Amino acid sequence: MKRSIYGICTAALLALGACTTDELPAPDKTQPDGTEQTKPVSGEVLVKFKSYVSDILDQTAARTRSGGPATRSGILSVDEVLDLVGGYEIERVFPVDPRTEARTREAGLNLWYVVRFDKEYTVEEVVERLSQLGEVQYANPNRTIKRAYNPQKKAVPLTRERLSALTRQTRAAAAEYGFNDALLPQQWHLVNRGTMFTGTEACGETKSVVGADVQCEEAWKLSTGDPSIIVAVLDEGVCLTHPDLQANIWTNEDEVDGSREDNDGNGYAGDVHGYNFVTDTGVISWDDISDTGHGTHVAGVIAAQNDNGEGISSIAGGTSSQPGVKIMSCQIFSGDKGGNSMTSVKAIKYAADNGAVVLQCSWGYVSGTANSYEWGTPGYATEEEWETMDPLQKEALDYFIHNAGSPNGPIEGGIAVFASGNEYANSAGFPGAAEMCVSVSATAADFTPATYTNYGPGTKIAAPGGDRDYYWDYWTEGDNATRGETGCVLSTLPFNVSETGYGYMEGTSMACPHVSGVAALGLSYAAQLRRHFTADEFKALLYETTTPIDDRMKGSKLYYRYAYEMGLTHPTHLLLSDYAGNRMGAGQVNAARLLDAIGQNGRQMTFPNLYIPLEGEVTAIPANYFLGGETLSYTVKIDDESVASASMDGSRLTVRGLKSGVTKASITASNNETQTFNITVRKSASGDGWL
Repeated sequence: MKRSIYGICTAALLALGACTTDELPAPDKTQPDGTEQTKPVSGEVLVKFKSYVSDILDQTAARTRSGGPATRSGILSVDEVLDLVGGYEIERVFPVDPRTEARTREAGLNLWYVVRFDKEYTVEEVVERLSQLGEVQYANPNRTIKRAYNPQKKAVPLTRERLSALTRQTRAAAAEYGFNDALLPQQWHLVNRGTMFTGTEACGETKSVVGADVQCEEAWKLSTGDPSIIVAVLDEGVCLTHPDLQANIWTNEDEVDGSREDNDGNGYAGDVHGYNFVTDTGVISWDDISDTGHGTHVAGVIAAQNDNGEGISSIAGGTSSQPGVKIMSCQIFSGDKGGNSMTSVKAIKYAADNGAVVLQCSWGYVSGTANSYEWGTPGYATEEEWETMDPLQKEALDYFIHNAGSPNGPIEGGIAVFASGNEYANSAGFPGAAEMCVSVSATAADFTPATYTNYGPGTKIAAPGGDRDYYWDYWTEGDNATRGETGCVLSTLPFNVSETGYGYMEGTSMACPHVSGVAALGLSYAAQLRRHFTADEFKALLYETTTPIDDRMKGSKLYYRYAYEMGLTHPTHLLLSDYAGNRMGAGQVNAARLLDAIGQNGRQMTFPNLYIPLEGEVTAIPANYFLGGETLSYTVKIDDESVASASMDGSRLTVRGLKSGVTKASITASNNETQTFNITVRKSASGDGWL
């Protein structure tokens, strides 16, 4: 069975391009190639073996350098089959990371291997042969990820002339928006005063509503982000040197920039700011001639630095005095090179194992109810079908959702956020439509559904995504070509895409980072308050605190696309009642309500019990467990000092195991608050000493 999987990036409707305030080109009448299917990577099959042969596979891997590719599996029946299809290699999908290997095995992810074979044999032939073996649980193609937009279509940039004009126009008004970023008044999706897009049509209706945004303004009074919260962006590479982003790029302190060695032993060489899963290197790229700038645009919505007097604002980017959330670039697209099943699941697991708690995914399968004439073979119709046909993707997401975060941090588990899709279909695409994921539909600046957005079953929540087709009168020339942003989302871009580093895009892939950003902001506030949530609790709070929009699903809105392309002289109507019944999700994401609820829910974080290897040590930051802890000093008392010793070095507590045993201990802050905990010293512990 073939399925179509696409990166749902940039304006996947209409021209699939972005908007600019300088010059709006005529709409591109070329539609995505709906006949282009997800072709399997030739010469590769993904195999999950049954657990009883894991010891044989481990021995085979151990005989190869660094657990790399082997030429034999060690399983007789498997090797006999693969001997028939020419020379081959077999390699674990997920490299060994000693810190997380125990939980990797518990999840069964150590049993997934990629088998490479002679390309004169088809993937279907090899899958069929391997599926018949008793030792094989699953055999699946390694599907190529295709994007539903022309990668030659970059975001149309904000030009220097237009940036200068907007800066002069809005700099005085910026002071009224909380931050002094010059372009914040143009970001209706963050702060909507209801003054943009008014009277844009001949009939003069208003298409902007006060508060039709993500309610950042009130939320920023409580938090602007926290660097302990990491968002993994699975997309094109993020521009690491962008002046509005560079302060908030995640850094792996245990790795060496540019190194070809795996200095921290996590299975990935040179992964200083994330990893490029397309090229299998630590070098993140964003300047390929075919890159669209999408990864950088997404990152800017979440974590561009606020209040620096230039550029844009973001949801959780902090300020110069208070750093914001961190962006981890997990690159699964590069130029005209798409990713595949294997690279995407490796990115998901990498994010969980390296500290990310929010997964930002503006990609996914085409909706199962998409128009097959335009979009080709529809995607999965049910969650059961998706789980059956893509077990590795399901297992990788399960791993992230259950293993990201920490029982001793603001969240235990992770939040996986996906775009619902841009096929204007009445169901969301998978994997975002799965119950465990957050699937985001897109709205315009007046809460109405974006004309391209998927909705209905699987859709969990709405967010601003832009709607150029709603704001641009295709038939009107003149100042319409430079009127505002025509309803698109303004964010950062690489400088090879935009000379100013800024520009516009639209799509559910733009709505998606608004939810990721609000989730990250909420977790930042939870970290500041020392509040702890499970992933399910936090996700439920995200839905419960939305702005209700279902009562706005009445009447109709103008829909220009087909009318213009068919040569008609008037627009058609989109019936809003089709979106009623919470088919856009629980409501529109609301940062202010979420942060307010966080202060009233969850559990207080406390200093954790420590598990230490004999003659080993663990470190912890006491300030993370006391309200206002950064301003306090700490003393530690251990009841039995023959079992363990403790020392403070600045903000860091180090506890060393002296002999096997258990002892009680306490830590007292300078405000006289005391927390007690247990220390267990034993001959062995997990890689970092924590359980």
